[in-house]
Amino acid sequence: MAHAKTKGATHVITHGALQSNHARQTAAAACQMGMKSCLLFEHRVEDPNDDYLHSGNLLLGNLYGADTRHFEKGADMNAAMESVADELREKGGTPYIIPGGASTPTGALGYVDCAREILLQADDIELQVDHIVHATGSAGTQAGLLVGLRAALSDIPVLGIGVNAPKEIQEERVFDLALRTAKLIGLSEAVTRDDVIANCDFIGNGYGVPTPQMVDAILLLAQLEGLLFDPVYSGKGLAGMIQLIQQGHFSDCKTIVFIHTGGSAGLFAYRDIFDT
Repeated sequence: MAHAKTKGATHVITHGALQSNHARQTAAAACQMGMKSCLLFEHRVEDPNDDYLHSGNLLLGNLYGADTRHFEKGADMNAAMESVADELREKGGTPYIIPGGASTPTGALGYVDCAREILLQADDIELQVDHIVHATGSAGTQAGLLVGLRAALSDIPVLGIGVNAPKEIQEERVFDLALRTAKLIGLSEAVTRDDVIANCDFIGNGYGVPTPQMVDAILLLAQLEGLLFDPVYSGKGLAGMIQLIQQGHFSDCKTIVFIHTGGSAGLFAYRDIFDT
């Protein structure tokens, strides 16, 4: 958003699935910075119910005054954003395009800084972090974390729990973005291919499709800790971490930091799976 501001943007354009946390946050940030937002939604989930189509993040985006456009699954969303940008230019606006998930080198800098915060806060309380776990999708979170950690000469391993792509595709997506992000800050050799690890065994039947393990994980943290995780990203990441702990994957770890990348808003779109 700061980069959009320096470019004199009057509008920001981004895309995502209908219940995108990123799109909703982009719209909110635009409001704070005096810009308009245009959100392009790809309908990735088959047979969505009324809650999914009208509640959760979509409702909040509407409250923020976003201009929302809808597209079928598989649409060329980058081309669609360019088309909207041309439309806005013709009307005298200055559009700024943000790719899905803000997963660009500029966007990933947020998680470069997040890695720095983790290290500083852990040092302040003399906490040794043995592993970092999070949900990985468009790649910005994992790429930024790895660049930030390696730039600080930290060898803490980062595990991404995949939510929408096979392991090989996800890891290459993360590595490519990590390389471009590292280059942006002048540390081209900071991240190696071996640093990038994704576990994509917990996606279930597809992106945005609930799994029993995800439901159990969300209820567990809600009822034991009062913490809310979303069904699409952080919920599946949490479910994966819990199962890996049970399988002994982290047997040599004492402290695992889980990165919470989405909470309560998306839950309302999946109200039916939590009726108990």
